[in-house]
Amino acid sequence: MNIQKPLRAFALVLLGTLPAGAADFSDPSWPCIQRKVERLSIGLMWQHPIPEDPAAAALSADAAALADSLSLRRVDPEDLRPRVEAFAARHGNGADVMGRVFRHSFDSLSKRRTRIVAGIGELSSSQIALAGQIDETRLELDRQMALDSPDFDRVDILEERLDWDQVIYTDRQKSIAYLCETPQIIERRLFAIGQLLETFVDEPQ
Repeated sequence: MNIQKPLRAFALVLLGTLPAGAADFSDPSWPCIQRKVERLSIGLMWQHPIPEDPAAAALSADAAALADSLSLRRVDPEDLRPRVEAFAARHGNGADVMGRVFRHSFDSLSKRRTRIVAGIGELSSSQIALAGQIDETRLELDRQMALDSPDFDRVDILEERLDWDQVIYTDRQKSIAYLCETPQIIERRLFAIGQLLETFVDEPQ
């Protein structure tokens, strides 16, 4: 069996720099520390060619079922090693066979990750707009309080709006901090899946 790990992919995952499309820090709506990578590349996570021709129906269904289990967030991929071993016993240890399983997992998890990245951008854009609204409310409140005879009814409305918007802004920031970790969690899971499947790939003769 080939038990060597693709160290380059491992390093890329740990650094959060898996490139597949545009990846830079120039997007003002991107709030995360790690760079924005909208889509992952399967070629950087699985070192073997994956045949483009469709698999036999039985293999395809079996591979999809295994991949679905490997993609479950609450299941450690290593806990599924016996199931992968049973799959290999039925279908062989070829890189193309294990590659089909990885492709199913990759397609599922990368689509989920793409939706999360898009959601982070949308939430961040909302935060930018809300921050502008908070600034405008503060300015209007300052103008009111600078008057000789402030409209205290208006002041009450502005203060209530400011308090509410600040609560919403703070809560959203906490959500963004959590969401920013999620794409990397998915990347690490895909790497772990690839490493597990790799241990069942026979070295070419």
